[in-house]
Amino acid sequence: MTPLQTLPDWAATAPAIVLAVTGLVLLLIDTIDPDTSNNGLLAGTATLGALAAGGIAGWFLIAGTGMEKTGGAISLYGDALVVDGMSLFFTLIFTSVAAMVSVASYDYLADQRYQGEFYSLVIFATTGMTLMAMSNSLATVFVSLELASLPSYALVAFLKKDRGSVEAGLKYFLIGALSSAVFAFGISLVFAVTGSLILPDVAANLAGADGLVGVLGLGVLMIAGGFAFKTASVPFHFWAPEAYEGAPAPISAFLSSASKAAGFAVAFRVFTVAFPLDTVTAVGGGSVDWSILFAILAVVTMTLGNFAAATQENVKRMLAYSSIGHAGYALIGLAAITVDGGAANGNVLGASMAHLLVYGFMNTGAFLFIAMVEKWGIGRTFEDYNGLATKVPIAATAMTIFMFSLAGLPPFGGFVSKYALFYSAIESGFWWLAAVGAVNSALSLFYYSRVVKAMWIEEPSKPLEIGSQPVGLYVAVVFAAVGTLLLLPGFQPVIETAQTVAAALF
Repeated sequence: MTPLQTLPDWAATAPAIVLAVTGLVLLLIDTIDPDTSNNGLLAGTATLGALAAGGIAGWFLIAGTGMEKTGGAISLYGDALVVDGMSLFFTLIFTSVAAMVSVASYDYLADQRYQGEFYSLVIFATTGMTLMAMSNSLATVFVSLELASLPSYALVAFLKKDRGSVEAGLKYFLIGALSSAVFAFGISLVFAVTGSLILPDVAANLAGADGLVGVLGLGVLMIAGGFAFKTASVPFHFWAPEAYEGAPAPISAFLSSASKAAGFAVAFRVFTVAFPLDTVTAVGGGSVDWSILFAILAVVTMTLGNFAAATQENVKRMLAYSSIGHAGYALIGLAAITVDGGAANGNVLGASMAHLLVYGFMNTGAFLFIAMVEKWGIGRTFEDYNGLATKVPIAATAMTIFMFSLAGLPPFGGFVSKYALFYSAIESGFWWLAAVGAVNSALSLFYYSRVVKAMWIEEPSKPLEIGSQPVGLYVAVVFAAVGTLLLLPGFQPVIETAQTVAAALF
């Protein structure tokens, strides 16, 4: 029995409770005194709430919750929620990104209205993501996904006087509403076949689906489509460049890192627990083999994302497309799962989780650097970044770390996480998938190095006028850079923890 199991049941959901209470406190502060001078108090409250939730999740994870397949996980509310190692691991990702975004927004929102609403929406979205990682029922998966999505639509359109932001929010909302409808219909088809929404019960009832294998296959396909939208995977990726480019840069960081990780958290659980490969391949003679689907999605997503990013001249849009490419890398965690994989299945899924953790720091930091550049009004193209290192060497150094880490160059954290992911895929017999990933990583070095070259080598194409130094953005960017570097020497315990908690799903 783990230490957490000695506490009341509701205590297991403490990270989500802390986040929800923090969101309500933010609204209360804003109601009492809606003056924008409270920006520091609002940013501090949001940051502390996110760090507290992350600290609790980290303590639970260290205490050993969910580290064994039996006796570790805690099921709550009729098995609708489960608190285990995987949910706690992903909660650390969500809260870390939310904390960095909250700190960075202190400067970014200095001249904006509705700051209380902004911070509360960020925290409520993080609450939804935390519940997504805990969801053990298709019903709670859908509800928590909507809790994470609805605040995100408003946050993308937060800059009400910016036509690009409003347009991006509208497109994101319309496409999101369509994907939610598809996802809900897929859930209804699975329920019609299995008679249950609880993930383990769905798996147990799959044996009776022989006569409805077509309905089951369509339901699984529609559910996969819903997850593909949330993770910005091809062919449901087309909203991402528009939303990321039009949204406030801190929100672009939040969506491309935390929201993407949330989509993978729930996809990993649903497909490994509700649709175990050894069971669904026995239904209808293997006609519901989703590993083939995810293998195709992984290849197409990482290839299209990287090639599209290589053609961009707008740095923010380039990062948007590169985040699509990284979704392809993370999809390897599902694509490389095999029927008789054994420990290899846990290794490749855990490697994908560890990559998402590293990605949360380096990608968030990159978008926050763009937020800093937007704050200075320098511009958005590669040419606008020319000579920037001469004015802000510390921030430029941090951006260099993010770019080389995203490209997977040694000795940065992104190299180690990609190496672990590709090596695990090879162990599972998917050497060709690892080869495609390695080729795409080499391609990504082209456009990531363009940012570094512009900042450090190119001469400024126009006079660079750097205004006041945004303290919050600097702190967040430096913190993300330090986190990316610290994950390098500490990656072995991270990957081992991720692989252990992933193995508990099989």
